[in-house]
Amino acid sequence: MEPFVRTIAENGCETWRLANWEEKYPQLTAGFTSRKGGVSRDSFDSLNCGLHVNDNPADVVANRQLLARAIGASFDACTYAEQVHGKEIQVVAKAQAGAGNSSREKALQAKDGFVTNVPGIYLHALFADCVPLYFYDPVHKAVGLAHAGWKGTVLQIAKATLETMSAAYGTKPRDVYAAIGPSIQACCYEVDENVITRVDKTLRELGLSNQLAAQESVYHPVSEGKWMLSLQQLNRQIMIKAGIMPVHIEISTLCTSCQVEDFFSHRKEGGKTGRMAAWIGIRE
Repeated sequence: MEPFVRTIAENGCETWRLANWEEKYPQLTAGFTSRKGGVSRDSFDSLNCGLHVNDNPADVVANRQLLARAIGASFDACTYAEQVHGKEIQVVAKAQAGAGNSSREKALQAKDGFVTNVPGIYLHALFADCVPLYFYDPVHKAVGLAHAGWKGTVLQIAKATLETMSAAYGTKPRDVYAAIGPSIQACCYEVDENVITRVDKTLRELGLSNQLAAQESVYHPVSEGKWMLSLQQLNRQIMIKAGIMPVHIEISTLCTSCQVEDFFSHRKEGGKTGRMAAWIGIRE
């Protein structure tokens, strides 16, 4: 069953909510934007949340404000970073609340993941095919959010997020619930030998190189020097190795490339497109 459920707010902002998480934990809000329900135009039509893609900045800020109202968040507490496809994780305290919501210069710099246990702070990351990773520790009331393209995935940003939550809040991986959000799926994500070499290295680090079934779920060849890669399954294996229980991991089947009418896709749209926002936060 698809864990992300389409929702249209009263202001027209369309999102995909982690409905079962929000139902089980009413204080939690988590989800992913669609490309619909905003004010941007042309190739950014219409809910572009990225300030770095040459859209009108005023339109992007307006879209982010629409999202904040749609999820019942204070815009002053919506927090963003400048993402660099790395694995650096920011512990977000009250002092960082609202960083980057209206300006790239004021965003958390060179970070691809965040964690917080402060109610009322809403973590946001931006996507247009890469994989959003969500984490919730119901014991210590802490959340995490990470941006995992292929580079962040093979750097094991999922593991780095868990390690940061453990160090900051005492989180135990076995208590954590995780979700892997809408992103480009193996049906559309063709990669070359350079990427697969890095993937194989990661599989060896996970102790999976001799487990053919596990490897086949991660990628399969389609032609000479080309493979179809599932970043979703690779991130799942990393989460399991890091200690998250398999039954605590949910994976979206929504493909940003297949469903370009609903999502921005960097690959499908030749790089000129907007960005969705993933978010997670604990309400005050």
